[in-house]
Amino acid sequence: MLLIYVPQLSPRIRYTFKTVFKTFLKLNDFQLTSDAVDFINHEGAKFSYADKPLMKELFIKAHGLLTQKGIKEQKVSISEHLGETTIFPQKNEVFPYDPFAATFYFLSRYEEYLPHLRDAHDRFPLNQSLAYQYGFHQKAIVDRWLLQLKELLLQHFPDLKFEERKYRFQPTYDIDNAYAYKQKGTLRTLGGIAKHIYQLEFKKLLRQFLVILNKRKDPFDTYNYQLNIQRKYGFRPIYFFLLGDYGLNDKNLSHENRHFQSLIKTIADYAEVGIHPSYASNQKEEKIKREINRLERIIKRDITKSRQHFLKLSFPETYRRLFEADIREDYTMGYAADAGFRAGTCTPYTFYDIDEELEYNLKIVPFQLMESSLKYYLNLTPNQAIEKAKKIIDEVKYVKGTFVSLWHNESLSDEDEWTAWRKVYEEMIEYALKK
Repeated sequence: MLLIYVPQLSPRIRYTFKTVFKTFLKLNDFQLTSDAVDFINHEGAKFSYADKPLMKELFIKAHGLLTQKGIKEQKVSISEHLGETTIFPQKNEVFPYDPFAATFYFLSRYEEYLPHLRDAHDRFPLNQSLAYQYGFHQKAIVDRWLLQLKELLLQHFPDLKFEERKYRFQPTYDIDNAYAYKQKGTLRTLGGIAKHIYQLEFKKLLRQFLVILNKRKDPFDTYNYQLNIQRKYGFRPIYFFLLGDYGLNDKNLSHENRHFQSLIKTIADYAEVGIHPSYASNQKEEKIKREINRLERIIKRDITKSRQHFLKLSFPETYRRLFEADIREDYTMGYAADAGFRAGTCTPYTFYDIDEELEYNLKIVPFQLMESSLKYYLNLTPNQAIEKAKKIIDEVKYVKGTFVSLWHNESLSDEDEWTAWRKVYEEMIEYALKK
């Protein structure tokens, strides 16, 4: 057993050490103690985490963040250890930074509680993040820090038994708009026709007529292709369906549309299904439960997974609302503006509310790559997007994390602006599954 001495067993310390050792390092046989005598008398593996050591034990100097309460502006200094960028440097020869405070800072999204500028959709922007500003947002930095901690412990206590981490690939889809032209109703159809005429998009206008007349497949109807890919490569994806009321940023089909319901039921037969809480649900809390109930009535099973539409995520309010709505896994943790690691990790972990100093039974599953980030934010060509995806996947594989990709049904149409992006999708899958 590994015994760890901490002078004060605060809620942050309990959460952080449990997350570090059980979730990340897969070491279940450890114990925290604030009893100095018990620690000194312990003859097995041990280290202290405090302001100063008790004697000559393995010692990691604490920064102090984990014994604080509430939100305070933190002076975050940058340093380096064994080739990795680190934060919260400490004067300690054995381990010159505090990996526990650093881990908590990133996983809790501490910086997102602090005052910051918001983007056009009221989101925390990539350029406001510490990792982006210092150029390591595309590294699973938390996982890398904890690998260094693991090596330190094994150097001092080679008999410690860590379970092996295993790399996983989890594909996901967001269904914001099930069809481009089908089932849209008279007013929306006429509006689409008028838009194509006004913008002189006669090719799209012709295509719309052919789809309406059942002479051509709807360009957003890529579901058979998705199913064939899933069968070919043998994975089980997660689909997140938008079932909000029609609005400026919520434009899917009505949840009462029979064709849409049939599509959802069919997909639920071969994939997991979650809710895609609408843009409007961020302003009206009761909408989330209403949308979840709609999906549950359609597929006749409980819904426990979610991802926010437009990736709208505000700390801690969004996760509190999701938890109250009985969501237990959320896949929103990622950036719209770039691929990378918003929480510094590709390892799923539980949500800690800094305002309440409370751990919730809500798993945060970070995603690392969204196709619209590559195309619209970064303006990459398909070949450039493939190379970008491979670098992200390499990073996830290096730390043996979970690679979560985010695609939309329309981006797999292989038409218009998405021409040649099926190649990106398939090469990403092949590389992600390659051992």
